[in-house]
Amino acid sequence: MSQQDFWDDSAKSNKIMRELKYLKSCIEPFQNGLEKVKELKEMLEISLDDQEMLGQIHQELESLEKDINVLELNSILAGPFDRNNAILSINAGAGGTESCDWASMLLRMYTRWADHHHAAIKTLDILHGDEAGIKNVTLSIEGDMIYGYLKAEKGVHRLVRISPFDANKRRHTSFASVDVIPEIEDDIEVQINPDELRVDIFRSSGPGGQSVNTTDSAVRITHLPTGIVVQCQNERSQLQNKQVAMKILKARLYEVKRREQDEKMSKEYGEKQKIEWGSQIRSYVMHPYSLVKDHRTDFETGNVAKVMDGEIDDFIEAYLKTKKG
Repeated sequence: MSQQDFWDDSAKSNKIMRELKYLKSCIEPFQNGLEKVKELKEMLEISLDDQEMLGQIHQELESLEKDINVLELNSILAGPFDRNNAILSINAGAGGTESCDWASMLLRMYTRWADHHHAAIKTLDILHGDEAGIKNVTLSIEGDMIYGYLKAEKGVHRLVRISPFDANKRRHTSFASVDVIPEIEDDIEVQINPDELRVDIFRSSGPGGQSVNTTDSAVRITHLPTGIVVQCQNERSQLQNKQVAMKILKARLYEVKRREQDEKMSKEYGEKQKIEWGSQIRSYVMHPYSLVKDHRTDFETGNVAKVMDGEIDDFIEAYLKTKKG
């Protein structure tokens, strides 16, 4: 950074600045923790007969324990893309209005989670349900270690409740799938042949405003060899929507390539690591009792309202710790 031409290449300098910020975020909490331990030892040596001071030391230790747990979790997030932003998609399952409403509830849950983590969230594409809720939505979530955390949410989420749409007040089960991929840097090579793309232009759907619904600006891109379809309709212009759609396509193609490599490696090592889009990972039960349970870790809580308000870090942490090492 001390070089005279450091700021000449803004892309390169910004990347180095992000790297510096990340390294500081790793080192400084560790150093602060060591300093805190030293301080508490010194306080303990002179406060053995002071009950008030011992109570303060106990509170400081509890705070230090929480900080250490955060450090431990961050040390687990050492994958090549864990520090990246994330592209999160929610798709309602079969079940019509019930599933669409469940998808909208998950959208609120992840929006609240992003708020808790001071992450910027942006809707790239959304298709509303016929009567209520959403059929699918694609979000861009930007912040520190966002993909590292949210990769724990991939899979099918199941809801059991008394349906607000059923006049007979019967219990219904609804499903929605969540997919999370890392937003990849522009310097990562992904070969996309323009001849293998079909680009469709259409008018945006959903609530209008600021040129939405007034022009054919929404863009859908189909990658013919893989059948991957991405679309964007929430930017102001057709060009901007196309640029965002291409960015998502690039990330999805890279993810497909990475999964193929993972499968190849697992075969070489004799492991059967099944990568399933449709694996049910978590159940949210609102009737006849209150329970949210993660089927991968068996972590559970009876406070469904708290979870639906975005407080899912305990579930994420439990999952990530099973992947440690």
